[in-house]
Amino acid sequence: MKALIFAAGLGERMRPLTDTTPKPLLTVGGKPLIVWHLQKLAAIGIRDAVINTSWLAKRFPDTLGDGSQFGMHLEYTYEGPTPLETGGGMWHALPLLGRERISEEPYIAINGDIWTDYDFAKLPRDPIGDAHLVMVDNPEHNPRGDFTLLRDGQLLSASPHPDEVAETGDPGMRLTFAGIGVYRPSLFDDWRRII
Repeated sequence: MKALIFAAGLGERMRPLTDTTPKPLLTVGGKPLIVWHLQKLAAIGIRDAVINTSWLAKRFPDTLGDGSQFGMHLEYTYEGPTPLETGGGMWHALPLLGRERISEEPYIAINGDIWTDYDFAKLPRDPIGDAHLVMVDNPEHNPRGDFTLLRDGQLLSASPHPDEVAETGDPGMRLTFAGIGVYRPSLFDDWRRII
């Protein structure tokens, strides 16, 4: 299994700290945010990781090198001067995650600018469906959440339609995406047909 760490963001909410340092390279608890992720990934046996970059991209290989200091092999993708957002960043990194090798092996994807105490060992190696997303209770700044979690484990991007609630009796719970997930390359099958 491989990992993708999203590190292309501009870090605008953290200015002026991010004027010269990408947000995932900001030091928290004595080491860069992204290093916490790399160490946790290495601890569960991940040996290959892709880091997508945009803002101050050169700082990542300069700081992290080839990954050998973490017992890993790191590769970097550059999205250009404007980040591609989550879906675009994932699509851009797919050749390094297995798409070119016709692999359907799932990969872990993590937002590089978060800190978490979530145990990565809990992530499924073989998720049901195209993705497994880690959800958290809604923080104050996002009271409506990102998704509705139904009792059967499915996530909806919106609240269920009132007819669906009446039929199933499941109004679901609104939760926020934690920036941690496991994805299958098949998630992008429709994109492959379009491009």
